[in-house]
Amino acid sequence: MSNNVVQLHKDAPEPAYGPLTETIIDVVQDAEPRPVDPPEDTPPAGTWIAEKQAYLAEAPPVVPTFLRNAAEFIDATRWTVSYYAHVTAFHALRAPVYLARLLMRAPRGAGRLIVRWGKWVADTEARPVEAKAAASADIEAWLSLSREHSRRVRPRRIASIAVATTTAITTTVAAFLVPGWTMAAAIGAGALLGLFGKKGDKPLVTRYVATNVLRRLDSTEVFDALAAIGIEGKKGRRGVEFASEVMRDGPGWRAEVDLPPGVEATAVLEKRAALAAAMRRPISTVWPEADRTAHPGRLVLWVAQRDPAKAGRKLWPLMKEGQADVYEPLPFGFDPRGNLVEITLMYSNLLVGGIPGSGKTSCALAIVLGVALDPTAELWIYELKGSGDLDSVKPVCHRYVSGDEDEDLEAALAGMRSGIAEYQRRAAFVRSLPASEVPEGRKVTRALAEKYPDQRLGPRVIVIDEVQELFTHPDYKDEAAALATRLIKKARAYGIILILLTQNPDAPSLPTSVSSSVGTRLCLAVMDWRANNNVLGTGAYDRGLRATDISVDEQGTGILARGREGLTVRAAFIKQTEAEDIAKRALALRTAAGTLSGQSIGAAVEELDVETVVDHLRAIWPDGAEAVHSHRLVEALARFRPDVYGPWTEMDAAAASTALSAALKPFKVNTRQLTIRECCGGAKGLRWADIPAAEDGE
Repeated sequence: MSNNVVQLHKDAPEPAYGPLTETIIDVVQDAEPRPVDPPEDTPPAGTWIAEKQAYLAEAPPVVPTFLRNAAEFIDATRWTVSYYAHVTAFHALRAPVYLARLLMRAPRGAGRLIVRWGKWVADTEARPVEAKAAASADIEAWLSLSREHSRRVRPRRIASIAVATTTAITTTVAAFLVPGWTMAAAIGAGALLGLFGKKGDKPLVTRYVATNVLRRLDSTEVFDALAAIGIEGKKGRRGVEFASEVMRDGPGWRAEVDLPPGVEATAVLEKRAALAAAMRRPISTVWPEADRTAHPGRLVLWVAQRDPAKAGRKLWPLMKEGQADVYEPLPFGFDPRGNLVEITLMYSNLLVGGIPGSGKTSCALAIVLGVALDPTAELWIYELKGSGDLDSVKPVCHRYVSGDEDEDLEAALAGMRSGIAEYQRRAAFVRSLPASEVPEGRKVTRALAEKYPDQRLGPRVIVIDEVQELFTHPDYKDEAAALATRLIKKARAYGIILILLTQNPDAPSLPTSVSSSVGTRLCLAVMDWRANNNVLGTGAYDRGLRATDISVDEQGTGILARGREGLTVRAAFIKQTEAEDIAKRALALRTAAGTLSGQSIGAAVEELDVETVVDHLRAIWPDGAEAVHSHRLVEALARFRPDVYGPWTEMDAAAASTALSAALKPFKVNTRQLTIRECCGGAKGLRWADIPAAEDGE
């Protein structure tokens, strides 16, 4: 049946209707098929203008991108100069070898020139004609040719003898008077002779070959590669089509492809390794992306001209000079095209995960150094590995802890508690202000912080490296998960930023309440899809965000995601010596601004904890439970905060229950006799309805 008409199927059984119905059906069957496609629009007046308007909407820019972007122009110029300087140095170093090759070929070249000179002097080109005249016994022709031959050969012989004599005398005299110049001239003459002694299969100059420069991308390669991984149109249907020409895009090529109907671009993203294998290119040079702004079947394939993994490093923009602003995006790294990628910390939080050796330290340095260069930002760093990877920023930190002992883990917990106390203080202050002063959804902004400097509203950035040490500790894991979740969900609007880094992104090391709440995520190389989704969020692997395709050798390279979309980025590599120099500059900025505080000025850090037993009960209360016995609550509290409630576990059940009742009296919360059949029968306990709700403006 045609796809543009509606008609009755000829093989359909005839229904048992009445005579009138049968007559109508006969008329319909005899009628012409009715078109269902809309008619072609008649070109209206002014079509030329409409076509040109459509062209102008997608027309290429008049001024090329590299001329409109100063940074890109400077990079292109720098690269061009460095390239030709490298080629010049390459051949200059090999110049003696080239000269030696020429001198070795000089005898062959001299022999070839002597033979050619002899043929010219003897006028051997005319010999066949003379021989033909002699053979035909044409005496007049032979005599004429002989006279012409003598006329041409005589001056050549005289000129040759004169030149040879002059050259010999000049060379002999010069050898005695200026032997150095004579030797140089002889070498030059030998080199010239060597040019005539060249062999066709042995080039004189060594070829300059860039081993990591790849061949140009063309449509045939794209077609063949997609077909090799099973992306091609079915027989009789439309297949792969190009939406635009294959073009240069930065240090590589860009191809925009419409996949066959019904095939989404994620189907190619899932087979990136297979696509690179089909193209016979390194996987680090092949970057397929989905262009959802067009349609789900639009694939944008970018292929690097040079392997990014072998390319020289690009310097972090703040390496030598400049100041950062945590309220704005911070420079972090570069995408495969070499474009700068920024990371936004304000009103968000950050989770970084990857296997050991994937470059987590590089990421951490690029982040904390950016924060350090904002004099108004307060850095609290807890490096729970004890390696000293972040020691370079210690002089500017309000609080800095490095170690993996229990006391270091307790310090990190105290830092998170202090963060909660600080956001509650800020929330109370912001609520006290009229709405006209906080128009941006009652957030702490740069303007608000500058207007009320005595309130210390600048960004507080809490960095916990190797956070899995907290989340897997038998005594601290519950409280750590509860504190991190609360900070992530509630503190970001008030300028409290939590950055968590882990080299073990599995389920036990990343509680669901934490991993599901973080706004910004960076996943470095991981081993499987579970770890990938633990960092990037549920379904990220199926959407094509796959850090499993990143090699551990590509240190600092990962998928940066905020929401459902992500991009590949490589953190700017900063050496430890360079990090120390940047930290010194940050220290000078903070000294000039008068914003040094805490450990950076030798003061004791007061880690506030304003949470009460009621807050702790809300944190450990079982989901869906209406009532819980006191002895179970005491056990849970002791696990949650052993530093506070640990002594209660040394009491008997009645004494522990009494201690809980006494702690709750100031909050007018009373325990009561409960009968819970699922647990222990009757005993004193609490009802969820009796616990007051949070009143901290959360």
